[in-house]
Amino acid sequence: MVVMGRIVAPYGVLGWLKVLPDTETMDSLFDYPIWWIGRDDQWQATKVEELKIHNDVLVVKLADVNDRDAALACKSKQVAVPRDALPEPSDDEYYWSDLIGVEVKNQQAVTLGLITDVFETGANDVLVVNTGKEHGNVERLIPFIDQVVLEVDIQAKTMLVDWDADF
Repeated sequence: MVVMGRIVAPYGVLGWLKVLPDTETMDSLFDYPIWWIGRDDQWQATKVEELKIHNDVLVVKLADVNDRDAALACKSKQVAVPRDALPEPSDDEYYWSDLIGVEVKNQQAVTLGLITDVFETGANDVLVVNTGKEHGNVERLIPFIDQVVLEVDIQAKTMLVDWDADF
């Protein structure tokens, strides 16, 4: 499963949901008539009945979510689609979900940590890299730009960056 967004709140009393997409464009989820709702390894396929853009979120009516209580039970769950339903990214593109868990090292061979999240700032995407519990759980924010990210190997789950270990 590739996480494409998350349900943030109910919308109205008829079972509609507010969804915050983690996609390049707001309407990318319009391409998928079936969404998988859940977390971790617990997913349930759900048919999308209606979907529209509302300000900075999507509002969606899913099958079997027919009132506010059912919508409230969906709050904080993730929206995903099967990996094989997505188009293959081009050579310099990556799905954010593929970057999670990638080990980041700098040019001096210092391990900076694992990528735990990716977010958009408007200017560029940012990698959240965590050193892990054994190294004090230090989080680094590293810009995901060509000048910084030198090499990405999704198969090996490694990334080489031009970034000082003291940052």
